[in-house]
Amino acid sequence: MDREVRFAKTLEEVKQKARVQGNCLSETEVEEAFAPLSLSKEQLDMVYQYLRQHKIGIGEPVDYEEYLQEDEKDYLASYLDSLDAFAQVSEGEREAVTLSAMAGDPDAANRLTEIFLPEVVEIAKLYAGQGVYLEDLIGEGNVALSLGVTMLGALEHASEAQGMLARLIMDAMEDYIAANMDEEKKDKKIADKVNKVADAAKTLYEELRRKVTVEELMVETGFSRKAIEDAIRVSGYKIETIET
Repeated sequence: MDREVRFAKTLEEVKQKARVQGNCLSETEVEEAFAPLSLSKEQLDMVYQYLRQHKIGIGEPVDYEEYLQEDEKDYLASYLDSLDAFAQVSEGEREAVTLSAMAGDPDAANRLTEIFLPEVVEIAKLYAGQGVYLEDLIGEGNVALSLGVTMLGALEHASEAQGMLARLIMDAMEDYIAANMDEEKKDKKIADKVNKVADAAKTLYEELRRKVTVEELMVETGFSRKAIEDAIRVSGYKIETIET
């Protein structure tokens, strides 16, 4: 396997291990994971920096509250209060409900969903500070939980349910974060193009002392007619130096 591929695969495995450990890894765990790649001290330091940027603590958990806005803290406190009644469950009841849900009992599946709602919150905290609202993460996690409790029939033992549901919830939250990042990149790319068109139009306007045409901008920027017209449209037709 190519070294870069092995590095990327190991990094992803380390991140996943951190998620199930409350966003925390020891230095020994990181060093052992990357030992086969024989990283230099500088390279290993870069790994630690990358993990910290992704809110993964080394040696001790990250304080998720540092990454929450005040309105998110208020929402979390209110939401947790609303879940107090659901959280009161013994291990015996949890196992019994899980077994019934595995057998296809819809009432048990609903009850198991309620039981796991506080755990969705705990998982959402692991992803705090990654560019999305905690409320949205919890919403995505709850949807995944509701679906997951209907899939437990594939398991052999009730003890496997928590791990399966946690994995589904994490996957849903990570997919949401990734989609949000893609959307932000797309928005930034569009904004950059609008700015380039506007800047080029302003420069030409100052040189020619008149509004410039789309054709002139095509030559100046190298953009296609469609790209320039899209930029004009996205700007709300507010690039006043372009003749439209």
